[in-house]
Parts: sequence; C-alpha cells; structure tokens
Amino acid sequence: MDATHPLAVITPTLDGDVLNHLALTQAAFTPGQLTRLLPKASVEGVRKVLNRLAKQGIVTATRVGNAAMMYELNREHLGADAVIALANQARTLRDRIATCLTAWEHPPVYAALFGSWSRGAATAESDVDLFLVRPDDADDDTWTGQVDSLQHLVARWTGNDARPFVIDEHDLPERGAEPVLRSIRSEGLTMYGDPRWLHRRIKPHVLTRRRAEAG
Repeated sequence: MDATHPLAVITPTLDGDVLNHLALTQAAFTPGQLTRLLPKASVEGVRKVLNRLAKQGIVTATRVGNAAMMYELNREHLGADAVIALANQARTLRDRIATCLTAWEHPPVYAALFGSWSRGAATAESDVDLFLVRPDDADDDTWTGQVDSLQHLVARWTGNDARPFVIDEHDLPERGAEPVLRSIRSEGLTMYGDPRWLHRRIKPHVLTRRRAEAG
C-alpha cells in the first residue's frame, strides 16, 4: 500500500490522486487549487480529470461567479463510500492495529507507529514500523506469538512488511538516548497506551545531556 497515493490500489493515474484529495476534505476546489496539492500535475490535466469525473457523477461541478468552476466529491454517489474508504486506508490501518493490541492477552505497555507511516510518507516499498514496549511480566511464548500474528495481519492488510521494534519495559530508560527512540517520542503515532508515559521515560533534558556527554 502506498500511503502517499492510496487510490493507486485501483488506478495509478491522476484520477486517483484527485479523488483522494477530494475525499479527505469536504471543501470544494478550483482546478488551480487542486494542482497546488499535486505538484507533478498541470492545471489543464487536473481540469480534464475533474470534468471526466463530473461526467461520472462522482464529482459535483458548480460555477461560482462568471467563470470559476468549483469541484467537490459527490458524497451521495454510489461509489463515494468506496473512494472515501480507499483514501482513508492509513487511518483504517491504525484503527485495526489498535483494536488488535487491545485484544492481546499481554498487551504492550505502549505501542506506536513510527517512521514513514507516522509522517504520511510511506510508499508501497515502505516497512510498517511498529514500536512495542513489552511488559516485564509478559510470558515469552505468548508475547512472541502475539507479535508474529500482528506482523502477519499487517502484511495481509497492506501488502507491506511489518517491522516490530520491541523494547522491554525495564530497558527503556537506559536506551532513551537512541536516535530511533528520540524519533518515536517526537513523531510516533500512539496505537496503545498513554504517550505521556513514554515522554516521562524519555525526557528531552536527559537526551540533551547524553548527547553532550557522547560528544
């Protein structure tokens, strides 16, 4: 799955990118406004796509003033729910992961998506990076089975490999200066647990001091 072009699962064309932006907001756009969101597209190319989609009824075209045409997704169209669902695949992935973690016999103390998936920059080649804090009292076999199952599910849901990054609860404070943990603290998307818990254990002033000591 390509989170930057989610409708590429059905069409790799500009039509998919235009529908994606229309589905993610309930605003209307001129061709020029949409083109600014699609830097590789031309105004004329976007206009042709919008007019083609308007003929299918999935897009509504409204004239404003003497010349400007505004376009928006027709959310009453029979195909609109499918378009909206495809545009929101990244959110659906987060919801499914969170639901899965909640059902674990030994849930993590904290879990987050990080890397390209937390930045909205994931492509079809990107791994799904999962940060999992394993509770100190978790049974080894049960925990391993849970993580393996989640890896399999994420691959089935997306077509992307899942890469769990697991840290034991008691090890986290000592490893807080690692760059990957600083990244998770600043931009990770919480899937389970309280982000304040993570922030209390990876504190900015500790990171700064350790970087200074390392230098």
